[in-house]
Amino acid sequence: MTSTVEKQPQPQGSTPAEDSDTPRLTHRQIITIISGLMCGMFLAALDQTIVGTSIVRIANDLHGFDLQAWATTAYLITSTIATPIYGKLSDIYGRKPFYLAAIGIFVAGSLASSFATSMYELAAFRAVQGLGAGGLMSLAMTIIGDVVPPRERPRYQGYFLAVFGISTVLGPVLGGFFAGFDVLGGLHGWRWVFLINVPIGIVALFVVAKVLNVPHQRHDHKIDWWGALTMVVAVVPFLIVAEQGQKWGWGDVKSIWMYAIGGVGVVLFIVVEKLMRDAALIPLRLFKNSTFTVAIVGGVIVGVAMFGAITMIPQYMQVVQGYTPTQSGLLMLPLMAGIMSSSIISGRITSRTGRYKIFPVLGTILIAAGALFFAQLKYDSPLWHPLVAALVIGLGLGQCMQTLIIAVQNAGPRKDMGVSTASATFFRQIGGTAGVAVFLTILFNVLPGNITKAFGGHMPPGAAGQVGDLQSNTGIIQSLPAAVKTPVLIGFTESITTVFYVAGGVALLGTLVLLFMKEIPLAGMNPAAAAVEGGETLLDLDEDKAPAAIAEPAAEKPGSLFEETPREPVLVGSAANPGGRHALANGHGDPQAVSGALPMPISNSAGGEAGSVPITGHVRRQDGSHVSGAALTLIDQQGRQVARAVGNGDGSYSIPTQGPGTYVLIVAAHGHQPQASSVVVGGGPAKLDVTLTGSGELTGVVRSVGSAAPLANATVTLTDSRGEVNGAFITADDGIYTFTGVGAGQYTLVASGPQFRPVAVTLTVPDSGVLRHDVELAGAVLLQGVARTEGDRVVPDARITVLDANGNVSAVARTDSEGRYVVSDLPIGSYTVVASGYPPATSQVTLREGEAEHDVQLSYDQALDDLVDRA
Repeated sequence: MTSTVEKQPQPQGSTPAEDSDTPRLTHRQIITIISGLMCGMFLAALDQTIVGTSIVRIANDLHGFDLQAWATTAYLITSTIATPIYGKLSDIYGRKPFYLAAIGIFVAGSLASSFATSMYELAAFRAVQGLGAGGLMSLAMTIIGDVVPPRERPRYQGYFLAVFGISTVLGPVLGGFFAGFDVLGGLHGWRWVFLINVPIGIVALFVVAKVLNVPHQRHDHKIDWWGALTMVVAVVPFLIVAEQGQKWGWGDVKSIWMYAIGGVGVVLFIVVEKLMRDAALIPLRLFKNSTFTVAIVGGVIVGVAMFGAITMIPQYMQVVQGYTPTQSGLLMLPLMAGIMSSSIISGRITSRTGRYKIFPVLGTILIAAGALFFAQLKYDSPLWHPLVAALVIGLGLGQCMQTLIIAVQNAGPRKDMGVSTASATFFRQIGGTAGVAVFLTILFNVLPGNITKAFGGHMPPGAAGQVGDLQSNTGIIQSLPAAVKTPVLIGFTESITTVFYVAGGVALLGTLVLLFMKEIPLAGMNPAAAAVEGGETLLDLDEDKAPAAIAEPAAEKPGSLFEETPREPVLVGSAANPGGRHALANGHGDPQAVSGALPMPISNSAGGEAGSVPITGHVRRQDGSHVSGAALTLIDQQGRQVARAVGNGDGSYSIPTQGPGTYVLIVAAHGHQPQASSVVVGGGPAKLDVTLTGSGELTGVVRSVGSAAPLANATVTLTDSRGEVNGAFITADDGIYTFTGVGAGQYTLVASGPQFRPVAVTLTVPDSGVLRHDVELAGAVLLQGVARTEGDRVVPDARITVLDANGNVSAVARTDSEGRYVVSDLPIGSYTVVASGYPPATSQVTLREGEAEHDVQLSYDQALDDLVDRA
């Protein structure tokens, strides 16, 4: 019988939701990696917006205005299909080669598109572009998930959103600029819309190949080719009908065929994924996690609202307000400013608290509010009205976009990081495609009725011919006479506001869905660095300033990883040592690691006075709160002490060094696992922030069942999930046991004592604070005796069966050569003892504390008497 009380520390630490093998990289290393990712993301983000403003000129030059949708559809189909495939393959073979491949394929598709001679060729080359674009966005998010702990990821969202914002504004400007040239550099101006990707892509390839060194642990999977094929069958028809349904008609035979083929594809995809289990392209087991499922559904809804808003706002600016594509791109700045600012603010709060659920909930509410505010527009409303509405929508989107991806990454195991991130991107893109298709359908379905209504219910004679087919060409609106132009603008505005009413309702639906998302607090772990994929260094040290004693060994190993960066030391008892602090004592440690260590001379100091170049930083817990009074020790590469210091009350510290060189900083604090980090000091002060992992405490009282009296001399043993003994404790008269310095995780607690039955229970120890668990032991009685005949002759090898009060067998024993039997570990109570060897003989015995003697008598007379009684 057990009871548990968990006492949380103040401030409360976070609960890790992710495996502890996230590599620890410095801020500078992460920024170096991000610089490579940003180059690739810029390509994909720019292409999403630069083509839109130039597609009309492209279609006219290639004599395929009615085929222009296929250029978008082909790109969308291949990028959507490729997204989860990149995620799965990168989980197996690593991120870097596939990110380089994605950039290379995208550049090749761009180069081919710039020399297309027909719309069909352009659609085919755009499909090649999409194959590359499918990996640029999702792999970038996945790589951040690889190298940054969940708690820290929001800090780096601003970099990606800056790229997204710049490309969103720059794309329409460049698209309109190039499309405005008849000839530029000997080529049609619009061809530079695609050709500009080539130099940018070459730079991105060089930067990524140089700096993108992503730690990778291979996760072997079978490649789900059948899943990829059935996904194509499932997704392509729906994407085609989403793009072409408005032109064909949603009830047309071609549309119905697309619905049927897509439906069959969905069924086949689910069947294949179920059969493939963990090797599936999108493992169905991920959807058993409620956080993952709700975040995916919320991402689809946010995608509908986001892409719908990005599409509809420029429609209003260009059609109703009469701005050029370049100007409307610049007028999207409030939307981008809202996205970036709210993402940065929410990211910082998430980084400090580890909590994120409130932000997508609040974000969808803001999206709904902005959409409803936009829906109040009139055709002659002042410019500030749509700009403010766009700002509010942006403030909402910024809290949803990356937060939902982080939630998905945090919900699943680390080995599924690639496929989880790709799934989130895939479903959001599906939602965006559906949103654009539905919103444009609503717009053009209600447009004729709204224009007729604006004319007073009857189209004036001749107006129909002047208005023409607005679905194919809205440019004629600005050239219409004022008497016709104003009702048309009123009708178009009312159609757009109808779309935004729908968008507001969709966003509120997202709010309701996200309210059911179970929040898993983000972990802020900081373990040792893992092996790095690729051979280039992430930190370029200044060899002129580095001491010769350190530079020379690095030169001897040109092929080593992190050539000039020493390995992270491992402290006994730290999270990086899986054996735990009891491992060597119990014989479960790594004797080679100990026996292979070189003896080092030990002294109190490295000699000389510490120089004026300090190492500064902060010591924090995983939740970002300060650790005050931490003890800091600085040693050199020979293990000699250089300096000691104590952290300040706000967690900051400063410890002097002997000048440029490589050092090891050891940080320890009460109630936390110690941490050791390598520090490279150059010509100026070095900065190093340290995160300490909490060290929990397990305590409780061992009592007797019934009396609740503390038990002395009870043995309490603690084993980890691998069955290794982490510690043992023998209670005193107060019955209290205590284990300190226990790392977070699952353990088995076993309590036993003389004349008591042992008890085992599984416990989860927090990363800090005290876990109290009391144990109650039930008494055990030793039953023994002798089996004899009526003539007092002992009966060897007789079978003794002990039945409890309910007739269940509690124990079975056999007598020895002297007729003796022993049954141990019986609870207190009444039993029936059945002896067989002669005809079975039964007798009653009541057991109390301690030991009991009970002899049994075997004879044929008792059996005969029983038969007579029955007769």
